Amino acid sequence: MSEATVSGLGRALVVLAPGPLTTVQDLGRRRHSHLGVGRSGAADRGALRLANRLLANPEDAACLEVTLGGLKVRAIGDLLVTLTGAPCPAAVTCPDGRARGVGHASVERLPDGATLRLGVPSRGLRTYLAVRGGIDVPEVLGSRATDLLSGLGPERPVPGSVLPVGPAPAGFPVADLAPVPEPESGVLTLDVLPGPRHDWFTPGALEALCSEPYEVTAHSDRVGMRLRGPRLERARDGELPSEGMVLGALQVPPSGQPTLFLADHPVTGGYPVIAVLRDHHVDRAAQARPGQRVRFRIDRDHRSHRPRRP
Repeated sequence: MSEATVSGLGRALVVLAPGPLTTVQDLGRRRHSHLGVGRSGAADRGALRLANRLLANPEDAACLEVTLGGLKVRAIGDLLVTLTGAPCPAAVTCPDGRARGVGHASVERLPDGATLRLGVPSRGLRTYLAVRGGIDVPEVLGSRATDLLSGLGPERPVPGSVLPVGPAPAGFPVADLAPVPEPESGVLTLDVLPGPRHDWFTPGALEALCSEPYEVTAHSDRVGMRLRGPRLERARDGELPSEGMVLGALQVPPSGQPTLFLADHPVTGGYPVIAVLRDHHVDRAAQARPGQRVRFRIDRDHRSHRPRRP
């Protein structure tokens, strides 16, 4: 859709620079795992929900997930926007040249023709830009999420992409600021449960997993977080038949270095899963940056936990 067409129809965001990685995300595709379709959706679901609550959008309205900043967009029509997740320097430049800073987790006006530029966050990895009315690109299997593994969903925005904005919801924002804690920059402690295949490992493997921090490597993305640290020794050789994988699974390939599955993870896998991240820590893990260290901790109260479906 061209900029001229959208400007005649309603409101939109024009992407001037997408930064290292910007995708359209909502809360993902549900109930399609049996067809081999993963859920995908926002890596930090809490940040997306917060952004939509601030704007009185439905909680699953589509937003932009921005990895390590660098996004620059221009408004077509007057818009209300907010930024959540990893806090980053942000500024609005109006058509007359006046510029002002933009707060984090606050409701901000983006006038017609104004540009919004995001810098690199000082901590955390993923920032969410939401607009009142939501990003109104076509749905694929009931979701506007971009799945980088399968290729489903909207294409990644590039310079010149025009992203239509949906109608404003009937309700109005009731708060203009949410004082939420920033993502952690030090060692990140994450709760895990013993995985379905922890018996494929030596008796001391779970203890080794939790004994020392692991480093988040640069070979990490929305599919999974590759980690470097204590080697997890297996007690059994061979490989498993493909079986279902859930968000937060810690899968261990023959190298003994675990991979933590994130939003775009495959729905099946053949390597054993030694542990599974508790759901309430998945969003925190999604904000870990390459070079940051994470420490795993066995959740001793796991008997009350219900396993998640793939």
